Amino acid sequence: MTENMISTEDKFSPDVSLSRDDEHHRYELRVGGKIAVQSFFRDLPGHVDFLHTDTAEDFKGQGLGKVLAHFALDDVVASGKRIIPHCPFISGYLRAHEGYEQHIDWPDN
Repeated sequence: MTENMISTEDKFSPDVSLSRDDEHHRYELRVGGKIAVQSFFRDLPGHVDFLHTDTAEDFKGQGLGKVLAHFALDDVVASGKRIIPHCPFISGYLRAHEGYEQHIDWPDN
């Protein structure tokens, strides 16, 4: 019989935080205090316009952008505002994930 034991190397204790930084007009996902992903926005009357999402080089390919997108979009919906996805990453996320359709105002361009 084999026991399932977790060694020190196997422990996963992420130091991840998500927040909205109104001063810098961005949503942030931090790992260990470092900004890993940030999504910039314009806060408009009745809308949040997502402009650009950036993932730091050390954190690319880990799915953290999706985590931040989910957090940011849920925050906008909870605030009662609508989403304008000018950002290609946010736009792609919205096209791939259901549940936000009634909260989006797609940009003309």
